[in-house]
Amino acid sequence: MTRDERESAPQDTRAGDYAELAAVGPYGVRPGHALITMVEPHPGHEYAYNRWYEDDHYYAGAMAMPWMYAGRRWVATRDLQELRYPEKSAVAQPVTAGCYLSTYWVTEGRYDEHMKWTVGINKRLGRDGRVHQERTHVFTAFQDHEATVYRDGAAGPRDFHALDHPYAGLVLQVVDAEGPDQRAELLERLRSRILPGRLAGSPAAMVTVFRPTPLPGDRMTYVKQVEGIDTRLTLLWFLEADPRSCWDHFRGLDAEIAESGPGRVELVAPFIPTVPGTDRYVDRLR
Repeated sequence: MTRDERESAPQDTRAGDYAELAAVGPYGVRPGHALITMVEPHPGHEYAYNRWYEDDHYYAGAMAMPWMYAGRRWVATRDLQELRYPEKSAVAQPVTAGCYLSTYWVTEGRYDEHMKWTVGINKRLGRDGRVHQERTHVFTAFQDHEATVYRDGAAGPRDFHALDHPYAGLVLQVVDAEGPDQRAELLERLRSRILPGRLAGSPAAMVTVFRPTPLPGDRMTYVKQVEGIDTRLTLLWFLEADPRSCWDHFRGLDAEIAESGPGRVELVAPFIPTVPGTDRYVDRLR
């Protein structure tokens, strides 16, 4: 069935259910959950992947879904990929894998409802031939919000603004604790000591900290189950400057974590925002 045929076919949308659903449950603005997905398009398919994601999937497979209220895409050109560390990463093999990053906020308390919809819609997209197969999910996980640390206190954008504010760059940092009991202690070290110290006088306005949640058993088969459920923390540093101009500030995050107590940095990766509706940077990925 073509797209025109699908759109013209009679649809049972259950429109009456929406009024009832809107009357129940939380509907705040806090990013209680996130989808963070780092993907590598297969060589030779970079332009096709970018157009599919921007023209269709970003909207039909993400932003049109209930309770996913903000999103942004980021890209790592080859020079940005080469800044990543550590060389031996438990997240990306090789460490340069995953040149596109998409980040989305999900309303606090609405994770279960969103997951029901996202599994259902992605199955439908697959049946309708609207899934680009020439890609690899390097690091894809739904995550629960644990903390946000701000450089300037109450001044400036809040975390719920972060994906709409025109930040010039983002650094993805993934940290593993030695075990489940150590993760809480690692989070407290980050929140109270390490992050405030790094943020002071830096080009980063805030850092959001998340912990991954397991994907449902009926997820899409091309997305592997999340690793590090009990031990991992994911940090997003939102930058007011291009990461290439201030990368010295982000060197040594692995050593700082190791010296402060148990824990290992598995990835530090800089990105810049894509320009929606264009293929800018696609020719600079390899």
